[in-house]
Amino acid sequence: MQIRTCNPEADVVQARRIWSQIGWTRSPDDRSRDLFMLAARGMVAELDGQIECFVTTIPGSLRYLNQDLALTAVTDVATSYTARKQGLASRLTALQLLADMEQGAQVAGLRMFEQGFYDHMGFGAGPYEHFVRFDPAALKLEQRADPPLELTVDDWESAHHNRLLRLRSHGSAVLDPPELTQANMLHDAYAFGLGYRQPDSDILTHHMWIAIQDARHGPYRVRWMAYQTFEQFLELLALLRNLGDQVHLVEMVEPPGIQLQDLLGMPIKLGRTSHGSAFEYSIDARAYWQVRILTLSACIHAMHLPLADLDFILDLSDPISRYLEETSPINLSGRYQVHLGPESAIGEVKNESLPVLSATVGAFSRLWLGVRTATSLSVTDRLTAPGDLLDRLDAALLLPEPKYDWDF
Repeated sequence: MQIRTCNPEADVVQARRIWSQIGWTRSPDDRSRDLFMLAARGMVAELDGQIECFVTTIPGSLRYLNQDLALTAVTDVATSYTARKQGLASRLTALQLLADMEQGAQVAGLRMFEQGFYDHMGFGAGPYEHFVRFDPAALKLEQRADPPLELTVDDWESAHHNRLLRLRSHGSAVLDPPELTQANMLHDAYAFGLGYRQPDSDILTHHMWIAIQDARHGPYRVRWMAYQTFEQFLELLALLRNLGDQVHLVEMVEPPGIQLQDLLGMPIKLGRTSHGSAFEYSIDARAYWQVRILTLSACIHAMHLPLADLDFILDLSDPISRYLEETSPINLSGRYQVHLGPESAIGEVKNESLPVLSATVGAFSRLWLGVRTATSLSVTDRLTAPGDLLDRLDAALLLPEPKYDWDF
């Protein structure tokens, strides 16, 4: 088996064979998958000149409080049926993360197919995302919507620009190449957009992209919303409400900082009366994305915590070491002295009497991003510390709940 750097333009033809085999494409001419690969960097494994496994990543950024960190997003981990259980996917993922780190990536993210597999590379699960299904006619809003523009795939560049400039919160992600928004817009067989532009300009101020499962009555799935103010968000919701005469069900991921149930009339009754129907109102929760720290110093320095004043020893273990050289810079295993405060810092241990926090990179990444408290992680993940240190970490890390707000 030969491992080499991916050449997207040449390798996309063989990638189509694997995508088709594992059911990731609708048809052999699915352009959306091609666009993702052509914008990516990656690693492939070949057997007898044929690609049997490949991993791709896309550069972007992750918002930590008010600072952007360099993100690498793992967008494809695909293995043919003949190359399963050879450790190729893990090996290639580790090698690509190392290459991205050496090019400046500070944190990595991915969408998991199942919790547990990527834990072996130091990833930790994000928080629950809420998937809301509701009758748009039930939206109770004072906001009224002006007539919108109808957007098509041809508007992909302006849509991407609008997504980059959207109102962002802690944990939000951005993927840089504009072709990715074009790929997202091509993904569904039937989809459309609604939005608004600046006066006398082609620049979008706010918009949403909607996939159609059944054009008559729904479901309609809101793939994303991009807005710069909450007033614009409410106007987009008002557009959804305007569809309520015909469309009986809309599905969407609850936006960061919003509790959609607050905006629905009689939601508990709506759930009871629609139970078991094709248009059932529901709110489901599941964690489906993961994160891991790549550059420890950059991630700690981003922790500007005005109410904290805490010093401890961090004893970190990194499972990615099993796939790479022990001395690889991506292997974060070691002991560090950490200070958390308005200006946080990390360095060599100089005071051995400090309390010790022991954790895997995945568990510590979850703590760092604010997915769960230290005390919670000490119960459910691989993180241990004295009770007093756990209490102080809980008090110091009062972070907003992180949300990627960008599927990849």
